[in-house]
Amino acid sequence: METRSITAQIPMTPRMTEDPAQLVPELAEVSAALFRAAGNGSVPRSTIGLVQLRAGQIAGSTYLTVLHTGFLRRAGEPEERITSVASWTDSPYFTAAERAALALVEAVLQPSATGERVPDELYAEVAGHYPAKALATLMFVIGQVNFFIPTALIAKPVPGRSFTDPWK
Repeated sequence: METRSITAQIPMTPRMTEDPAQLVPELAEVSAALFRAAGNGSVPRSTIGLVQLRAGQIAGSTYLTVLHTGFLRRAGEPEERITSVASWTDSPYFTAAERAALALVEAVLQPSATGERVPDELYAEVAGHYPAKALATLMFVIGQVNFFIPTALIAKPVPGRSFTDPWK
């Protein structure tokens, strides 16, 4: 396998030129259900956006990072909050509930050196900020972004293009 230099130019074309959703239209219902679950109103939209942005960062996906950064900007989130998501643990811009949600997405998406990814203490912390429906919604929000991570990493849609048209 050939290794690419870190100074090489990255092409602004998708690796896969056909929209995977059009190739496998059966997944449209699953995708739509995940979007409805994420938007059920039990978790603030800003928290969902922050969690999705952090998931894209953890996955190492420029496409998802740019996409969710753009969504947060259009929703009116301050730049300080958006740019400090990557270093949220020492950022003063997040509420305790948002910090719990960010800790949860990190625990789910990153291996744990000490065993269980989501220990009882973290669960209790998150559950202390979010009632049962909101906690379930947070789980599905993490699942929703995880649903799209393989597409972002394998098909490599072009960052910054329209959410509905990254394949050209």
